[in-house]
Amino acid sequence: MAHFCLRCGRPLVLRIIEGREVEACPDDDFVLWRDPKVATAVVVEAEGGIVLGRRSIEPGYGEWCLPGGFVNHDEDPAGAAVRECLEEIGADVELLELLGVYHVAKMTTSSIVGIAYRGRLAGRAAISAGSEMFEVGVFRLDALPEIAFPSHRQVLAMYDGAAARSASPPSATPARPTPPRTR
Repeated sequence: MAHFCLRCGRPLVLRIIEGREVEACPDDDFVLWRDPKVATAVVVEAEGGIVLGRRSIEPGYGEWCLPGGFVNHDEDPAGAAVRECLEEIGADVELLELLGVYHVAKMTTSSIVGIAYRGRLAGRAAISAGSEMFEVGVFRLDALPEIAFPSHRQVLAMYDGAAARSASPPSATPARPTPPRTR
C-alpha cells in the first residue's frame, strides 16, 4: 500500500532511521512511525466460570473470545475495558486487578499492546450478546471452548497463574486496577 507525506503529499520512501527501516518523506522530516494500537481484554468472573463471547465479526468470526477491544484516543485503558464489556457482553463489569501487559506482533498492520484485566459482573448484571457477538456464555476454566486468538489464550494463562498465586476468592470490595511497578 502506498503511503504519502502528510505535509507535502509526496510518496514516502524507505529509509533507515535509528537503525530501523521506515517510510519517510524524501523532501522533509516526516516519518511514518508504525506505533502499536492499544487494546484491552477482560477475564470476567461469573457463576463459577468466566464469560466468553462467540464473535459475529472478523477476525475470528464464529469463534469464542474474551470481551475487550481497542482503546480510543481519549480513553483510559481501564475505562475502555469496562466499555468494551458493556458493548460485547451487555453487562457492567467491575475491574478487580491488572493481570498483565502483552504484545501482539502483526506483519501487515500495526502491532498491538494488550492490557489484560480480571473483573466480575457488577451488582446483578446479566450477560447478553452485543452487536459483535452471536452469543455469550459462562465457561469453567477446565471446559473452555477453542479460543479465537493466541493473545486471549495468553491472557487466560496470566489469569490462571494469578489464580494459582491467590487461592482466596475475590474480595467483596472492588479494587481499582493497579499500574505495573516501575524501577
